[in-house]
Formats: sequence, C-alpha cells, structure tokens
Amino acid sequence: MGARVLFQNDWQTVLEDVLVQPFYEELRAFLKDEYRRYTVYPKMHDLYQALHLTAFAGTRVIILGQDPYHGPGQAHGLSFSVPDGVPFPPSLKNIFLELEQDLGIKEPLSGNLTGWAKQGVLLLNTILSVRAGEPGSHRGRGWEKLTDTIIARLGARHEPLVFMLWGRYAQSKRPLIDESRHLVIASAHPSPLSAHHGFFGSRPFSRANAFLVQHGLPPIDWEKTTL
Repeated sequence: MGARVLFQNDWQTVLEDVLVQPFYEELRAFLKDEYRRYTVYPKMHDLYQALHLTAFAGTRVIILGQDPYHGPGQAHGLSFSVPDGVPFPPSLKNIFLELEQDLGIKEPLSGNLTGWAKQGVLLLNTILSVRAGEPGSHRGRGWEKLTDTIIARLGARHEPLVFMLWGRYAQSKRPLIDESRHLVIASAHPSPLSAHHGFFGSRPFSRANAFLVQHGLPPIDWEKTTL
C-alpha cells in the first residue's frame, strides 16, 4: 500500500517513502489526540502549507524556523509569517527591519509571506505544530524526522539553493546540506534576544539574490511579500 496523498505537487513523490514509516503513523495518532484535547496551532489544514505553496523543484531559498507561533491567530503554516491583519511578532518585525537595511524595502502592511512562498522561498519550521501558549510542546514527536528528511533532500539537490539558518537550532541542521553546491547564510536568530548579536547587518536577502543570479537563476522579489 502506498503513502496517502498529502501533496498535490512533487513533494508527494519526494516524501513517499517517509509517509509510510511507523514514526509518521505515530505522529499522526499523536496529532489527532492533541487537536481533539487542546488548542493546537496552526489549524490542521495549514500544517503543510509551506510544502503546498513551494514545490520541491521550485524551491530556491529555504528560511528555516523552529516551531510555529503559539499565540492566537498567528501561525498559518509558514515559518515567521502571520496572516493578514495580525500584528507582527517581534522576530518578524526584526526581519522586516533587516530587509529595509539590506535592500531599502519598507516594512509591508501585512506580515503574510505567501508572496515569498509562491516565488520559491520555502518557509519551513522544523516542528510543524504547537499547543497554544506552550512553545516547544510538540518537540520530539516525529516532526524532526520528517523535516530533517526534507532539508537533507533539498541539501542533496543538484540545483543551487540558499539556506538561511538563523540561530543555533537552525544551524544544527547544517550537516544535512551539501555546501559545495549550496549557499548557507548562518546568523543569529531575529528574535529580540539575539538580533543585535549578528542578525542585523547580515544582509541575507541581497546575499541570497546575488548567489541566485550568479548561478543563472532569477532573484527573489523580496518586496512582494503578499500576493
């Protein structure tokens, strides 16, 4: 019996062997129970939004987050992004500050980064769900096995990619990436606790575009956050 169809794009083939493994069945059972008993973010239908919006073959940049926002209405399946009309969390505010310093792009009206995702920026958290108000509550339940596979398969891809690894946790995934063909931009995390210790001034957006252009690939229009 094959894997259940989760993705209407090439991720279905890329991850087919993972979706039939016992750990994934255990993760599904855990999530079913969690969504029944607790408030969990994001909504169940948004769990795989990053993969739905950004196909494997279409990925050009990966921005790796940790787990989703744990406040009401914030998480919608894309790392660091929030839906239209939701106030910017501090990390996202700092990302926009660095975007302005780097490329002169003014802070957008919305923190919804769907426009980046549709251009090939995979906004991937390493853990894809969280209990309301309990950061890290879904660690060690199987998400890491799935997302490590995603990172490793992108990291082994022949076509050049840019990986933005912000903070120590994201940088712990560096061994999964073949740096002979891909660019890794590693810096401090954009959270207020660490942004002044190496995130501000790191110029990730211009560096990513310079690398893409150098390899004959179209740059990301970072001003087009929302479509």
